[in-house]
Order: sequence, then structure tokens, then C-alpha cells
Amino acid sequence: QVQLAESGGGWVQPGGSLRLSCVASGFTFSAYTMSWVRRRAPGKGLETLAHINADGGSTKYEDVAKGRFTISRDNAKNTVYLQMDRLKPEDTAVYMCAKGPTTRGQGTQVTVSS
Repeated sequence: QVQLAESGGGWVQPGGSLRLSCVASGFTFSAYTMSWVRRRAPGKGLETLAHINADGGSTKYEDVAKGRFTISRDNAKNTVYLQMDRLKPEDTAVYMCAKGPTTRGQGTQVTVSS
């Protein structure tokens, strides 16, 4: 079955950087657009951050991610990445990769504080 496993989260000071990874299995990864989303608090809605098309040639960012986050992928490794720079306390959230609108991993926690 489809599995998405995120890693790379942790604690970072404001202004710092993190690189998240998501390893996919159970489907033909190279055929699908992938996304990163986040949930800032339990019970709050999901916030879409970025999308990358199947071959990695096209990306789209939501306003909250523009200029600070970069999505990329390595189809040989079935992995999608999210490079996050100049992190802010309001970026604290659980970050998940997604295949389509309803398939997501468990997520990795990112905490930005001093």
C-alpha cells in the first residue's frame, strides 16, 4: 500500500534552516505530483505549502512558503524534499508530504523557538 515517511524535523532557532525528506513506497512515485502540507496545531486545518510535478520540472508555492521554502525531488530515490530557510516561530507545525488531496504521511514535527 502507499506509504509516505517523513523525517528531518526537529528544533531550530528563528532564522535557522531545516531540510525535510519524505520517502515514498507502494506506488509509481515518478508518475505523481507531490506536495508538502503542514498542521500548526491539533484540530487546525491543513496548510498547503508547495507542489512539485512528476518529473520535478515545475513547482508551485503558496504565499506562506514563497521565498523561504524550496521543494525538490529525486525520483531515483523515491524521495521528495522541503528545504526551509529563515524559519519563524509561526512555522512551528507538523509537516507532512502528500500524494493527491487525501494521502499523507504521519508527519515530522518542526519547532522554531529561541
